[in-house]
Amino acid sequence: MTDTSKKTIVVFSGDMDKVLAAFVMANGAAAMGDDVTMFFTFWGLNALRRPESVATTGKSGIQKMFGRMMPRGPAKLPLSKMNFAGMGPRLMKRVMRERNIMTLEELIATAREQEVTMQACTMAMDVMGLTPDELIDGVDYVGVATYLAEAEKASLNLFI
Repeated sequence: MTDTSKKTIVVFSGDMDKVLAAFVMANGAAAMGDDVTMFFTFWGLNALRRPESVATTGKSGIQKMFGRMMPRGPAKLPLSKMNFAGMGPRLMKRVMRERNIMTLEELIATAREQEVTMQACTMAMDVMGLTPDELIDGVDYVGVATYLAEAEKASLNLFI
C-alpha cells in the first residue's frame, strides 16, 4: 500500500549540483512532514564520505586506488557541468554564500536534524572499496532489497 507521506531518493550521482538538488528536495519533503529515505549508491556515496583520511586494512589495490581518486566528502564534489578543473564548485559556493543559500554540508546537517534516513548501499560500498568508518555518522548500511521495500511503500521515488 502506498503511503502519500513517504518519499525516497536514490542518489547515484556524485556531482555537487545533483547532490545539492537531492538534499534540497529531501529537506523540503521532511519540512512538510514527509518520511524521507535517501539511498546512496556508487558515486553518490562520495557525498557521505568523511573529509579526513581514515586508516583501513584489507582493501585490494583497486579499492585503494578508488579511495584515493574519489572525492572525500561533500566539499570536494565536482560540478556536472562547468567544473573548470575545480573552479566551478568554488564559484558556485561563492554565489550560494552571497545569496545566503545553505551549503551542502548545512543541508546534510539539516537532513539529519529532520530525521531523513540516509542509507548507504553495501554492495556499492564493496565495489568502491568503502568501509563504514569512511562514511559520516548516522548512515544506515543496507542492501538494495531494503531500499526497494521502502520505495514500494512510497508515493514518490526519485533517481538523481
